[in-house]
Amino acid sequence: MDRPVSVQAYLSAVPEPARTALETLRAQIRAAAPEATETISYQMPGFRQDGRMLVTYAAFRDHCSLFPMSVRVIDAHAEELAPYRAGKGTLRFTAERPIPAALVERLVRARIEENAARGRRSSEPPR
Repeated sequence: MDRPVSVQAYLSAVPEPARTALETLRAQIRAAAPEATETISYQMPGFRQDGRMLVTYAAFRDHCSLFPMSVRVIDAHAEELAPYRAGKGTLRFTAERPIPAALVERLVRARIEENAARGRRSSEPPR
């Protein structure tokens, strides 16, 4: 895959059924973080709020991944995430076995809270 220039370009290049799984995940993240903006980070789609990354996600040959960008958040939800853990900061899922929407929402909200506790990045204009 070439370097994506937008989230839509990234998703357009992903084959089915992974594309639908990522589009569903994208909608779940957007619902949990309506003030977040979409971005490409590390050549993957992601969401940023108040100048800080919340999560990124990606498709791979045999699976999709969600990257909560916080070991602390992953550890706080360790029991629920056990079937999806694939490394220190990686959650792995498939279209047939997605991460439950309620769990995605909890992870995203936890990331929002974690980032809020750290404060707004100085490069981000106030709202």
